[in-house]
Amino acid sequence: MVLRIKNMVCNRCISAVEELFKDIGFKNFNISLGQVEIEEEDLTDSIKSQLSQRLTDLGFELIDDKNSKIIESIKNLVVSKIHHEELMDENFKWSQIISKAIHYDYKYLSRLFSSVEGITIEQFIIHQKIEKVKEMIVYDELTLSEIAWKLGYSSVAHVSNQFKKVTGMSPREFKQIGTSGRKPLDKV
Repeated sequence: MVLRIKNMVCNRCISAVEELFKDIGFKNFNISLGQVEIEEEDLTDSIKSQLSQRLTDLGFELIDDKNSKIIESIKNLVVSKIHHEELMDENFKWSQIISKAIHYDYKYLSRLFSSVEGITIEQFIIHQKIEKVKEMIVYDELTLSEIAWKLGYSSVAHVSNQFKKVTGMSPREFKQIGTSGRKPLDKV
């Protein structure tokens, strides 16, 4: 059985959820961003309730309905690709990657995502990419040109324009204010 969990966006999230599952008494499970695969085919209402409450206490949420699971899968895929993989190129096709991974037509996924989240998948991707740009600017290890290349932007001008549109400031202005302009990934 696969349990979908909202707001699992980093390796620390995985560690926290892993500890919770061990504490509750689950022995064999496989955990990754946004989901935990357990051997049990069904959970008692008591265990499900306990699990849900303990996840909520940690800032997570157990997802039950089909549409929420689909949307959370899209979000986890985007976060994983942007924040945990090394390189994207200009030819990276989000629509193909998402529809192949989620096993639904992209138009359907796009409409569903927009109707529930109030923004398009493309806007969500842009916001995630800008958060990654912020992180890389704060770390100060790469030039803006290298950051643009790593995130699949066509140019420094493109990333700069998108950054300013989303944040209201240029990357240089953001660099001067530092970490105070960053958001946790589950709030993007």
